[in-house]
Amino acid sequence: MKTGKRYRKGIGTIGMEKLTDLPQAIDRLKQSATAKFDETIEVAMRLGVDPRHAEQQVRGTVVLPHGTGRKIRVLVLTKGEKEREAREAGADYAGSDEWIKKLNEGWLDVDSIIATPDMMGEVGKLGRVLGPRGLMPNPRSGTVTMDIAKAVREVKSGKIEYRVDKAGNLHAPVGKASFGKEQLLANVETFLREVMRQKPASAKGQYVRSVTLSSTMGPPVRLDPSAVQVGLKA
Repeated sequence: MKTGKRYRKGIGTIGMEKLTDLPQAIDRLKQSATAKFDETIEVAMRLGVDPRHAEQQVRGTVVLPHGTGRKIRVLVLTKGEKEREAREAGADYAGSDEWIKKLNEGWLDVDSIIATPDMMGEVGKLGRVLGPRGLMPNPRSGTVTMDIAKAVREVKSGKIEYRVDKAGNLHAPVGKASFGKEQLLANVETFLREVMRQKPASAKGQYVRSVTLSSTMGPPVRLDPSAVQVGLKA
C-alpha cells in the first residue's frame, strides 16, 4: 500500500516497536500529528472475547474527563415539559413528530439521539435508518431515559459509546492532537480502565491482546498490552 510523505516521516519519528510507557506513546503520537487540521486521536483494541456469545459482547459508555474535542449535535425525541428540559440542558434539537418525520425522510445531521421511553414506539420504527449509523437510542447506553437533562449534559461533555465488533475489536475517539499531554493521558487511561472493568467472566486467556493509538493522518503507536494493564493497576 502506498503511503504519503507525512505518514512515512511519522513512522520514522514513532518507530514500530511496542512501547511499554503510555506517556511516552502519547508524546510520540503528538509529534507525528502534523496535519493542517486538528487530528482526532483514537484508541483501537483487540480483545480476547468471542462476540458470538451474548455474555462476551463488550459494550458500554464512558465519560471522558476532557471530552472528545468535538462539538456534538444532540437531538432529543420527547414531548411536553421534557422538550423544554432538553433545550435548557443544551440540546441542539428537541421535539417529537416533526423530527420523526424528518428522520424518516433521511435527515441525519446529528451526532447523538436521546429519547424518553414514551417515544420508543415511534423511534423503534426508525431502526433501519438509525441502526446502521449508530444513532438508535438504547437504555444500556443511557440514551433512553426520563432524566433528559443529565443525558444531554453527559453527551455534550464527552460521553462516548463503545462496542466490540464481530472480530473482537473496538475503537473510540479519545481527544484531539491539540489536547495537552495530561488531558490525552487522562482520557486514554479512563477509556482503558473502563474496557478492562467490562471483562466478561467467561472470557478465557489474555483479555487485552493489543492496544494501538493513532491520529487521523499519522501512523499508529503500538503499546505492550501487558505493560499497559500493569501500569493502570498501579
